[in-house]
Amino acid sequence: MISSVLICDDSNLARKQLAKSLPANFDMDIHFAANGVEGVEALRKGLGELMFLDLNMPEMDGYEVLQAIRDEDLNTMVIVVSGDIQPEARKRVKALGAVEFIKKPIDIEHLLKVLVDYGIISGIPDPALKKSTKTKKTLNATIENTNFRVDFIDCYQEITNVGMGQAADLLAKMLDVFITLPVPNVNIIEVSEINMALSLAEEEAASAVCQGFIGQGIAGEAIILFNDAGIENIASLMKHEGEIDDRVERELVMDVANILTGACLKGIGEQLNINFSQGHPMILGQHRKVSNMISTNAKHWTKTLAIEVNYKISDYNISCDLLLLFTEDSLTTLDELVQYLVDE
Repeated sequence: MISSVLICDDSNLARKQLAKSLPANFDMDIHFAANGVEGVEALRKGLGELMFLDLNMPEMDGYEVLQAIRDEDLNTMVIVVSGDIQPEARKRVKALGAVEFIKKPIDIEHLLKVLVDYGIISGIPDPALKKSTKTKKTLNATIENTNFRVDFIDCYQEITNVGMGQAADLLAKMLDVFITLPVPNVNIIEVSEINMALSLAEEEAASAVCQGFIGQGIAGEAIILFNDAGIENIASLMKHEGEIDDRVERELVMDVANILTGACLKGIGEQLNINFSQGHPMILGQHRKVSNMISTNAKHWTKTLAIEVNYKISDYNISCDLLLLFTEDSLTTLDELVQYLVDE
């Protein structure tokens, strides 16, 4: 019988949400790890007969953790909980030994069904019982005594993690590829520092698309940068036939940019209960240095919430940066919308 559970996720918010999603009478010792390295160390100490594992983490990602579990023959049952919902991601974690995959944000009913299906709990608790036992048992004591230190940056990073996963899933299905996802980079920065937030090197030739968005008191702009080396491969994956001139390139990058921006904003909006409207994508430049394109598109506000996601399709040398920039006037509204996540 399983007696210890390990929740491994780099997000304090995600660890807290998962712990609170477990049934209130979940009478097991619960441990937490903030990255894959901590997770593997905890497993070596026998602190996780059941492990809930995120995929996109710094230092050691979920795939590497699964490989380490296999290599070291560590005793644990792994359920992956991730915002990366690409079919290939599910296939890969199953091949590495995970017994199940649960997408973020957590659907409590699905989580409970998985726990029942694998014999971890004997039955789905009655909702009334769950409420009446909310302050009882090890689960609640563990949550109350754990300092998760959830801040707004952590919230934005976790919300983006879900949104970028949905965008990658849509693009992966369209191109029939697997997209490597990073840990989102989230910062409050001066607009003049935008170049420093980008994964693409300033001297790298790129094409850029910008697209405005607005929704319920929140406004901003998405900038999508494509490395020039990968544009021809994008055309091939999108089954384009014929010559690839500047006009074709513009159409290709605008199509991909529209998909990534729309799906990512939709995923973020669903978690904040808002709907974003997007403007028409516009070309900022082609075959130019990143710094030159960004500087010529400087905004009138000085401070921004900058969220960067670097999507990579390594087999095809395709790399693109999605940069979401929220206006300074939007920050108060955004903080109010995520406050409920911090307080939950």
